[in-house]
Amino acid sequence: MTTFKKVSRKISIGLAVTAIFISGACSSSSSTSNDQGKPARRGGPGSPVIVATALQRDIPVQVKTIGRVEAYSTVSVKAQVGGEITRVDFREGQDVKKGDLLFTIDSQPYEIALKQATSLLEKDRALLKNAEADVKRYKELVQKDYVTKEQYDQLLANHEVLVASVKADEANVAEARLQLERCRVRSPIDGRTGSLLIHPGNIIRANDTLSAVVIYQITPIYVAFSVPEQNLPKVKEFMAKEDLKAEAILSETNNTSIPGVLTFVDNSIDPATGTILLKATFPNKDQALWPGQFLNVVLTLTSEKNVIVVPSQAIQTSQSGQYVFVVKDDMTAEMRPVKVDRSAGEVTVVAEGLKAGEKVVTDGQLRLIPGARVEIKDTL
Repeated sequence: MTTFKKVSRKISIGLAVTAIFISGACSSSSSTSNDQGKPARRGGPGSPVIVATALQRDIPVQVKTIGRVEAYSTVSVKAQVGGEITRVDFREGQDVKKGDLLFTIDSQPYEIALKQATSLLEKDRALLKNAEADVKRYKELVQKDYVTKEQYDQLLANHEVLVASVKADEANVAEARLQLERCRVRSPIDGRTGSLLIHPGNIIRANDTLSAVVIYQITPIYVAFSVPEQNLPKVKEFMAKEDLKAEAILSETNNTSIPGVLTFVDNSIDPATGTILLKATFPNKDQALWPGQFLNVVLTLTSEKNVIVVPSQAIQTSQSGQYVFVVKDDMTAEMRPVKVDRSAGEVTVVAEGLKAGEKVVTDGQLRLIPGARVEIKDTL
């Protein structure tokens, strides 16, 4: 009897659990049916993107490369006479003007040589003066036959010899005076001095192999750079029409640039590199450019009129080519193939595929597919 009651209780509990399970299943099935009966939600918030407007404007045609600053002119200062250096009249690294005194060489030997040349000149001039008087006097005597023609001719020859001697003496005096002047070594150009290689008390030789100092002219200054030979025809074409603008970019971080003008095209192409050397001249009044410095150079050849440009980050690349996402009026994205001409700084010139005024996505492209809804967060 007890056993029968226990079995009966177990059957009752099992039926109750089964009933609850069936009830839950029916409830779930009913809920699913209700959801399926409603229409699916459409739209919803779009993908956040940043857009920019395609613009039509003039864009410069430029060549960008790396250049090296060179002194406008370089002079290695050497003495033209030998002797002891008695004084140095500048400091290392000092700016000097043309004609400024640099060195003084002991001038005593050259002063003595000048005095000797001057004395000899005065002696020969006195002899010449006496010879001129003799010629004048003997000219009258030979006409009266008081002296022979041979004596007169001898006086004339002696006179001509003294004339030549005086001219030679005058040249010697000029040479001695020049040598004396060369004891004062002066700057031949405006520029900046380098390291001093000779000091007071040293003996310097005329036209020594070593320079006493090197002077660089840095105002104005050159920037030399090379471009591929394919650019040479355009460089020559546009250079014939007007001065071509060159810019020296000192720093990519602050984009500081210094304007200059292309002034030199080399007369041959380097066969080893296939490039041609160009030089631009910069006023460099503030001496921002320094010989030996490397920097970026931008050479502007011409300007293209009314081209379509977009920010470079809007251009995407796939296996089939380059494209952009265009935001249409209904706020959906259209994946549009484009033909890119070239990049110009932070923008890209689009030859085909876009019109001025269309909005292109510059950030958020990874979340987009053709036809996807978008939400504009910002406009560049």
